Amino acid sequence: MFSVNQGALRLLEEMISNPEYYGVKVEKIENGGVIVDAGVKARGGYEAGLKIIEVCMGGLGKACLTVQQYGDLVLPAVVVYTDEPCIATLGSQFAGWRIKVGDFFALGSGPARAISQEPEELYRKIQYKDEVDVAVIIFETDKYPSADVFKYIADKCHVDPSKVYSVITPTYSIAGCTQISGRIVETGIHKLTELGFDPRKIIYGAGVAPIAPIHPKFARAMGRTNDVIIASGQVFLTVDYDGTDLEDYVEKTPSSASKIYGKPFFEIFKEAGYDFYKIDPAIFSPAHLTVSNIRDGKVYTAGKIDVGLLKKSLGV
Repeated sequence: MFSVNQGALRLLEEMISNPEYYGVKVEKIENGGVIVDAGVKARGGYEAGLKIIEVCMGGLGKACLTVQQYGDLVLPAVVVYTDEPCIATLGSQFAGWRIKVGDFFALGSGPARAISQEPEELYRKIQYKDEVDVAVIIFETDKYPSADVFKYIADKCHVDPSKVYSVITPTYSIAGCTQISGRIVETGIHKLTELGFDPRKIIYGAGVAPIAPIHPKFARAMGRTNDVIIASGQVFLTVDYDGTDLEDYVEKTPSSASKIYGKPFFEIFKEAGYDFYKIDPAIFSPAHLTVSNIRDGKVYTAGKIDVGLLKKSLGV
């Protein structure tokens, strides 16, 4: 079975070998683990962000840059596609590992999760586990993880700390904004899974989402990076499904199906007391979804591109 950690490491080694090209800073910590900084002390950029998307997907997906028009607004955007959507997104890319060590807290995403099996329930659904001696993890943070963080990850993944690689991208960096938009396909698949759809029935996935303009304040930057997906992210999935309820799944997936839809995410976040876990999870969805079923050739679509909400979020 394909190893997402080994696939990610091959891509990451390219960044490590060409730090000036990718605008990253590579540091070894005292126990031998490696940090690839794409926006904290380093400049980062689009190239770093695109490569991080592919690292996050464990080498099972591709990402490229394009430009999209939303009304009279033109923004750079990420196109992502994968022929192994279940493992690439839920098995690797999904930010599903809450890591707190001392004063360091971040959600871990990327292939190391497939070794640690975090969260366990999700891996039971997709029936995938990676068993290798190297772990690659991505943190959306502006803090460098300490040696204790590396040891914690190493222990959970049953690898030597020197075999742990951590990529860090703050939300207010170009690389950070790019890799967040690169989660567009994962967002759609995760929402379908939460609704009860078997993600193993999804056989191909593609999506596009604009890249949020940088904002220097974390809460505002976080709001924008969510809104580009919520208001204007588009996902196309091909499934092999013999059920009769596919149309119902599709109708319930877009962000507009959430009861709190309609406000910029920063306002929603503020009203929730800046607590993600008090927010209706249904809002974390793409704006528009199209699903094609190879069993019968039928195509279902739901959702909308909300240019007004996008502009409001960006202050246009």
